[in-house]
Amino acid sequence: MDDEETDLREQIFHNNVREQIIFLLLFILLYLFSFMLIEKFRRRDSEDFFTADEDEVKVYRISLWLCTFALAVSLGSALLLPVSIVSNEVLILYPNSYYVKWLNSSLIQGLWNHVFLFSNLSLFVFLPFAYLFSESSGFPGCRGLRGRVYETFIVLALLGVAMLGLAYVISAWVEGDRSSIDALLNLWTYLPFLYSCVSFVGVLMLLVFTPLGFVRLFGVVSAVLVKPQFLRDLNEEYYVYSFEEDTLRRRINNSLATGAGYISPEPMYPDRGDVSAPVGPAVSKVSGKETPLLRLRNGALQAGLNERLARVVTLRKEVESQRKTSPLQRNVVYPLAMLLLLALTTITVLMVLQNTLELLIGIKALPLSTRQFTLGIASLSKLGWAGAALEAVLILYLHAASLTGLAALRVLPRARRTPLARIIALCALLLAHSTAQPLLVKILGITNFDLLGEFGRIEWLGNFRLVLLYNAIFAATVTLCLVSKFTASVRRELYNRFKWMTDVFTISEDNPKNITPIANRVSAERTVMDKVDQSEEVTEHLKSD
Repeated sequence: MDDEETDLREQIFHNNVREQIIFLLLFILLYLFSFMLIEKFRRRDSEDFFTADEDEVKVYRISLWLCTFALAVSLGSALLLPVSIVSNEVLILYPNSYYVKWLNSSLIQGLWNHVFLFSNLSLFVFLPFAYLFSESSGFPGCRGLRGRVYETFIVLALLGVAMLGLAYVISAWVEGDRSSIDALLNLWTYLPFLYSCVSFVGVLMLLVFTPLGFVRLFGVVSAVLVKPQFLRDLNEEYYVYSFEEDTLRRRINNSLATGAGYISPEPMYPDRGDVSAPVGPAVSKVSGKETPLLRLRNGALQAGLNERLARVVTLRKEVESQRKTSPLQRNVVYPLAMLLLLALTTITVLMVLQNTLELLIGIKALPLSTRQFTLGIASLSKLGWAGAALEAVLILYLHAASLTGLAALRVLPRARRTPLARIIALCALLLAHSTAQPLLVKILGITNFDLLGEFGRIEWLGNFRLVLLYNAIFAATVTLCLVSKFTASVRRELYNRFKWMTDVFTISEDNPKNITPIANRVSAERTVMDKVDQSEEVTEHLKSD
């Protein structure tokens, strides 16, 4: 009997050690990947890192390490559901395999618990400490790094007291409970509530950015892939850039040969500021507007022409490389990619509608879950492993769409130009976004996999009206965004036709004799405006590239 108990304790010990080693290896991989991402975007000039003060260097490095930790946790949170779903199907397909014995319910449950714990620590401790530590100057009379540490801890403690008081007030207002002072001092009671509030804000943020990201993904894919010939004439674009390059070279040579600081006579075609005025010496702010390139004088003209020439040469080389794309890739890959995006979006909307109807009828329960889940018992999808793989792909697709929609805020970092304060803010935003992703998937009914750990105990997930309203709004917004995306060109053309007919009939009523010449003039103006619109569309497309 003692031998059996000893063997059981040894087995539990070895399982625990194995799980901790796996957790450590996974975290090291995520941390290294996060560190490479931050290294790509962080600022590297004298104002942000390189300084003669060793304390500043230490403060910068510590804050950067904390940001990398938070970003690694956000990546782990984004992969929780896909990894769990795939693990369940692997255990069902290979129940007795020696190579997957390490994959069990205890391991997956531990992953969820670790992510929840580290998410709370990163949101409420590490990232606020990193920001306050980087902005601290130290107490008077206490020099060096120690003074800055003292100041950061004191400010962080005051901030924590304020947050706990705010959580106590919100909890008493929501639940209608006038708790005692003992409940206020119970820290572990309000940390899950604070995280619940943050996750609710993240889910609302996903409700806005995910439908927008569905629409923007079509534009991103169309910008990355080469369109077929009937959608985009690369030969015409190449000749346009070649002619513009030759024109700019002649103007630069003429300016250098004659010493003229301006172009005389001015070109007859209009010079729009959005195309001609680059960022740099050729930009002049006059009454809040950019001065067109061809109206600059002296050295600013030559600098603007050289910068414009470099940009046109880059675009011409890019179009030239795209012209060498094989017809198979242009005529097959692009339509397949568009159809794949449309199919994934349609499947997502249909699953959300199905989940809404099941919630109304009462077939499906609310996403609030407190029961223990065991992996490898049964498949979570009616289609077996194929349905589970589709669920994992849809979850990753939702995550990509929400990140694409988040990019519409223009908050994405720039390579080697992002300061530390902005990196901290972006890590906090991505952490709130990633930790709310499992809640979004479960609310929309994309998967039947129960939320494990503290994720499934968030109280507002049991609110029927809130969950039902969220599903209805999500399905409606995604449908409206897609309809608006695919009918925009038709609506624009109908509006232009109606406006042209209105102008013609209005003029004919005023003076019936001038119908023909006026109609010809309106037709000529519409032709010119169509060409201008096409030029602007090409310019916007090149800017997005």
